[in-house]
Amino acid sequence: MRARRPQGRHRRAEDQATYREVIAIREFRALWYGQGLSLLGDQLAQVALAVLVYDRTRSPLATAAVYALTYLPPIVGGPLLAGLADRFARRGVMLICDLIRAVLVGVMAVPGMPFWALCALVFLVVLLSAPFSAARAALLPEVLEGDQYVIGSALQNMTNQAVQMLGFAAGGAVIATIGPYRALALDAATFLGSALILISGVRRRPAANRDGTKPSMWTMTAAGARLVFGSRPLRTLVLFAWLCGFYILPEGIAVPYAAKLATGTLPVPVITGLLMAAMPTGTVVGAFLFSRFVGPQRRLRLMGLMAMLSCAPLIVTALRPPLAVVLAAWVLSGIGGAYQLAANAAFVQHVPAERRAQAFGLVQSGLMAVQGIGILAGGFAAERLGPEPVVALAGITGVICAAVLAMIWTEAREHVPATA
Repeated sequence: MRARRPQGRHRRAEDQATYREVIAIREFRALWYGQGLSLLGDQLAQVALAVLVYDRTRSPLATAAVYALTYLPPIVGGPLLAGLADRFARRGVMLICDLIRAVLVGVMAVPGMPFWALCALVFLVVLLSAPFSAARAALLPEVLEGDQYVIGSALQNMTNQAVQMLGFAAGGAVIATIGPYRALALDAATFLGSALILISGVRRRPAANRDGTKPSMWTMTAAGARLVFGSRPLRTLVLFAWLCGFYILPEGIAVPYAAKLATGTLPVPVITGLLMAAMPTGTVVGAFLFSRFVGPQRRLRLMGLMAMLSCAPLIVTALRPPLAVVLAAWVLSGIGGAYQLAANAAFVQHVPAERRAQAFGLVQSGLMAVQGIGILAGGFAAERLGPEPVVALAGITGVICAAVLAMIWTEAREHVPATA
């Protein structure tokens, strides 16, 4: 039986949506709950894997290598596999990815699994997140119309940040209670729970590509790259998204920075936790304020200024301020990062529905790459210059890039629908 469309779904593009209106949409709730459940399990699994690998090998390098595997698969396989969500029904792609990941993580939970097998399983699990995320990102604009999409994206963004903070904070205590293997089994169960939520809450839709052709993944990837980088507005929006490489960099050197800030009042691990929580906290606040109190057309106009705000506060670290000032600056940087909501919504409106998943996959792979490269470069520079000047340099470079993009965007935004 076909699901009935909720009343009030048809709206003008310039109308501002509300959180209550978006949460009332059943399909969005299913996507929202499923994402939150899977993410919570993933955060728990990351802590469990770190504990398990270190207990098994007593090697910091091996532990870091397993963590690094979470960056590699989306960069390598994301552009190729994301197109599956355009070629096949998106709900079906999400269900298959959830079920396969549940099996793979369940195998990881078997005691005595060799280290090489754990690495291979981690790679495959993260690799499957590429088509799943692309399918979900492409499906969301079909569920939410106009400004509802921005509000829904803000809710998902805030939920992601909150779940990450909760998962990392509570993960150690949970693992100490139930052990790493049971924690991995719990993560496998969250994938099954997500699949059940999708089956019950998201209706079937045909594949976005309805012309009957089945191009190869290489052909779809090349076509997606031409679409994304061949359009000036899309290219500018992608660069806005990739700007996060500058303001994410400080989180990668939070530990050495915490050691510099330690005065004996607070231990270094506590300061590290405060630093790593500062930007996600600002992101939650900024996403709420930007989506709730700024209208769709004004978001597009403010996007360049907000992008500069995401990097400018980091420059204060050149003065070597105390912890309170650094935390305030990093929270303010997180607030500025709310411009990503407008960039994401404008990107969605400018990409054809049948190419949306491939385009999202390319952008997501680039995001992972710039974050990984930024963190590695920041760590390398911090060893030679110290963390304070490196964070300040990231802020200065980010502001310059954001200012250039803002000028380009002023000319390009007239070609983008005002639903962002």
